[in-house]
Amino acid sequence: MGTNGNEEVTSLYSLSCRDRRFSKHIHDNVHGNIYLDPVPLMIKVFLEMTFCLLLMQFFLQFVDTEQFQRLRELKQLGLTHMVYPGAVHSRFEHSLGVYWLAGEAVHTVQGHQGSEINIERNDIRTVKLAGLLHDVGHGPFSHLFEREFLPRVLNGSEWSHEDMSVKMIDYIVDAHHIEIDSAILNNVKEMVLASSANASQNTVNEKRFLYDIVANGQNGIDVDKFDYIVRDSRACGLGCNFQFQRLLETMRVMGDEICYRAKDYLTVHKLFATRADLHRTVYTHAKVKAIELMVVDALTLAHGELSISASIQEPAKFWKLDDSILRQIETSDKQELKKARDLVLRIRRRDLYQFCNEFAVPKDKQEHFKDITPQDIVCSQKNGDTPLNEEDISVSTVKINLTRGRSNPLESIKFFQDYESDYKFPMRDERISHLLPAFCQDMIVRVYSKKPELVGAVSKAFENYQLKTYGMKAQVHDTPEKKKRRV
Repeated sequence: MGTNGNEEVTSLYSLSCRDRRFSKHIHDNVHGNIYLDPVPLMIKVFLEMTFCLLLMQFFLQFVDTEQFQRLRELKQLGLTHMVYPGAVHSRFEHSLGVYWLAGEAVHTVQGHQGSEINIERNDIRTVKLAGLLHDVGHGPFSHLFEREFLPRVLNGSEWSHEDMSVKMIDYIVDAHHIEIDSAILNNVKEMVLASSANASQNTVNEKRFLYDIVANGQNGIDVDKFDYIVRDSRACGLGCNFQFQRLLETMRVMGDEICYRAKDYLTVHKLFATRADLHRTVYTHAKVKAIELMVVDALTLAHGELSISASIQEPAKFWKLDDSILRQIETSDKQELKKARDLVLRIRRRDLYQFCNEFAVPKDKQEHFKDITPQDIVCSQKNGDTPLNEEDISVSTVKINLTRGRSNPLESIKFFQDYESDYKFPMRDERISHLLPAFCQDMIVRVYSKKPELVGAVSKAFENYQLKTYGMKAQVHDTPEKKKRRV
């Protein structure tokens, strides 16, 4: 009788995995139906002395918390929607997308190499949960919060959303009394940190490849990128000719790392090239950066009154912080917030910091490039020029690469010739198309005037700086005369 009971449990489990009626489904505009699969929980019914199988909505326990639902209030692309109006999608839908693709990836390698690499049910659950929760500790306004605002108000803060995600995961489990195996929980947190500066230094003895599915710190190919590249392109109304399905369906685990077919190297390169193009045309668009610079200034001015950074180490408080803080500043009547409020109102009225010009840092100057400051530009003025103050100028330095700095990302990825081969190798320069770029990084310096009437003076001082530093004007184009004459 015991044997028959176990067989029945196994049968019910298999049915639950195959039959979507047991799952919660959400329709996503990128991946179609996303299923939040149940997890079987076997309990003993003492009256009948038999075992029963309950289907527990394991993933839904995390989704249906106020901490995860907060992601609806965080726009995936921060302030980009003020230039690309369609870019209003949230970290909530992105997180569901990464959850789904993480499951697809692990199911794919299990289907092709199940007996060879011994993927277990807990492995699948762990990878999917890491995909679901990888951004649960994200700050407002995309990466602006941690990369620009916090370093300014906390003197070079190195706070990261990955670290906060790990803290938030623990907080959710404790606050909502979620039953989860401690080994699974630890592995989920290590997977979330896998591509961050604080990735665990502990050596993973087995199944190391599982830690590269959600956030890949080894070579940058992960389902996080698969989702946001397609999702962001669609939201902004841009075409996307990168097809992650080709890589997802043909990847193979060799020597405990995920490898790709050699003939797909151009698809891999297209992943990084598409990402770089999104950075150039969307994420670091000149007007998007102007708005971001204004928001950082507004948050800095409001910080003393609102203590915005006070919660960054406390998940119980941090989950209450989202993009609505800008609206809070805008609608406040407090005199202490007047300067911050005026800046937000300037953004609403499209009275933005004026883009003056930009130049691409020469390739041979990038390695030892020293950030240009407003002081550098002010000091480049000549006698008789309209006097400028540092407070009149904003400088933004944008670095765009193919995820490995100036190096070719293909060299850090392992490829295989065909499925009969057990040999893996990196793709060296001599083996790739000569049409691909030999240099893999751009560095662009943009200068903005905070006052429209000073555009001409700032532009001229910026040109003087370039002539003094490089012996030429390295800028992309001249500042339009109508901007220089604006009063």
